[in-house]
Amino acid sequence: MNNLNVKQTGHQARKSFGQHFLIDTGIIADIIQAIDPRPEQSVVEIGPGLGALTASLLERCTHMQVIELDRDLVKRLHKQFGASLTIHSGDALSFDFAQCVQENQPLRIVGNLPYNISSPLLFHLLDVAHCVQDQHFMLQKEVVERMVAQPGSAAYSRLSVMLQWRYHMESLLDVPPHAFSPAPKVDSAVVRMIPWPISRMQALRCDTQKFSEIVALAFSQRRKMLRNTFASLQEKIDFSALQFDLTRRAQDVSVEEYVALACAFQERA
Repeated sequence: MNNLNVKQTGHQARKSFGQHFLIDTGIIADIIQAIDPRPEQSVVEIGPGLGALTASLLERCTHMQVIELDRDLVKRLHKQFGASLTIHSGDALSFDFAQCVQENQPLRIVGNLPYNISSPLLFHLLDVAHCVQDQHFMLQKEVVERMVAQPGSAAYSRLSVMLQWRYHMESLLDVPPHAFSPAPKVDSAVVRMIPWPISRMQALRCDTQKFSEIVALAFSQRRKMLRNTFASLQEKIDFSALQFDLTRRAQDVSVEEYVALACAFQERA
């Protein structure tokens, strides 16, 4: 295993930004192979850090866009990559990713995401899923397990439902702590997220806001039976007509069933 030497850069990782720099060149090569970027594609990287993944991506891409919060790293990236990068200095949580779209090219978004903002950032990116070809992210392994979890499992959660409603997802590879500097205290994993086609989303006829409200309500009391959690909806949704079993708990309900509930709710609203 060959590792990049972070100490030589002189940059001190900042806990406030959740910085853990990927240094394992073998893992980097595996990620690049999974992404398989092409010169004509529009690649956007979240949190490029010291540019380890960025440099490997630019071996296949003529140009990239990146979003970086750390101003010291922004200066370093400008110096290191020059005109090969368009650098957006700011917080990815409030960044409008739609502005990265050029000539109607769908975005390929990648990144080693800070663990402390991973879930909020994934929810934020839902708003631009229609502009995206795919997403490849390094995340805490536990988060990836929740993202791809199936109904009935302990890991199945609000995050599972909201993301599976909009994306096909696949856990690609596990990454040990020693692949980073400084090493995190948890294992990581790389996930691939491919937005479902617009035609599929239109066919569902499901209002995003209503769907989000239904799912959030269901998981607000995940240990209780849904007949208790959904008590306020008894007059707005005909659960019997939907053959919906209210004796189950939130983690036992499929994404498709949540969609059906949201559609029924919006019809009566």
